[in-house]
Amino acid sequence: MEMQLAHKRVLVTGSTKGIGRAIATAFAQEGADVVINGRSATTVQAVVDQLASDYPATTPLAAPFDISDPDQATALFERVPTVDILVNNMGIFKPMAYAEIDDATWEHFFNVNVLAGNRLAKHYLPAMLANDFGRIIFIASEEAIMPSGEMPQYSMTKTMNLSLAKSLSKLTVGSHVTINTIMPGSTLTEGVQQMLDTMYADSELPREAWEHDFMVHHRPLSQIQRLIRPEEIGRLTVFVASPLASSFSGAAIRADGGLVPTIY
Repeated sequence: MEMQLAHKRVLVTGSTKGIGRAIATAFAQEGADVVINGRSATTVQAVVDQLASDYPATTPLAAPFDISDPDQATALFERVPTVDILVNNMGIFKPMAYAEIDDATWEHFFNVNVLAGNRLAKHYLPAMLANDFGRIIFIASEEAIMPSGEMPQYSMTKTMNLSLAKSLSKLTVGSHVTINTIMPGSTLTEGVQQMLDTMYADSELPREAWEHDFMVHHRPLSQIQRLIRPEEIGRLTVFVASPLASSFSGAAIRADGGLVPTIY
């Protein structure tokens, strides 16, 4: 299906690996000009070069800025003043016991997972409204509506993403600008692979059995009983961002493999 995204300028934060890179690649496949963001200039440029090679009809752009730092976010705005589509994907997670989470950690997760995305939305939304077209998508998690208890500092921020997106969508009434949230379930990113490597380091299970064992014992409610692949989230994000998805507004869209057991 043609998604009508050719040469749309798309900023995907945290797009050098994992879900973010899969989203960026999916947009490039549709002919969009993707802004690649990450903290390492070398890593960002490597992804830009790969996209330019794989999709020569597009014009990817490097944006090596730590957007959790207000000064670096300002530098990003100077390099990329406007975008058609903003995907707030950047985020951090870490399983932690509640008793071990100090105030500095709570504040750090809030800054990276909430304030950084809000900062970008606040900058880019006015021009989208003036142009009467734009998309802002927050990449949250099923943890936003079904906290596992494994990382409460992370779950809190993902719930905030849902609330923020809903609030911002109220500012787009009557326009062709939409603001939504996508909630992936457990996804096989590099970080999750590292978690599995740590969890099963002393296990006698063969490596190919780790994913199934993890799903059975740690994600038993999943209907698909496997980890979601980043490319699956990429394809969904591209559709929600496309002009074809004009009826999605203020929505929290689940892509959790049936992990959340409720109807809503």
